[in-house]
Amino acid sequence: MSDDLLIVIVDDDQSAREATGDLVRALGFQAVEFCSAADLLKSEERGRMTCLIADVQMPGMNGLDLYLQLSASGTPPPTVLMTAYRDEAMRERAVEAGVDFYLEKPLEADQLLACVRSAIEHRDEPARQGPRPH
Repeated sequence: MSDDLLIVIVDDDQSAREATGDLVRALGFQAVEFCSAADLLKSEERGRMTCLIADVQMPGMNGLDLYLQLSASGTPPPTVLMTAYRDEAMRERAVEAGVDFYLEKPLEADQLLACVRSAIEHRDEPARQGPRPH
């Protein structure tokens, strides 16, 4: 992996956030973690991120709203949304919005790695077509 690839993790659950960050780093990526969407949006890392991994259910701005905010301000980063709650309506909204992947927790290392690699490989495509099946 390249040192210039930065994966940003946003999750209000500290243990889940740290576990995801540890997993991403173990897979060979640089990772930075935020406990809220607002913290990411205020951060300088926002402009450096190669891929976003965000929880769907968070207080304040949820993961999908974060993706929509990033989309509104330019080209959104490749995004993996994750959730511990099965919600088909939210998944469909994410598909329509153009989120790359929508995963259920607990995350499996192989599945997350495949999603992050695919998202990074396809990050420069002009129009991503919504979540790939995972």
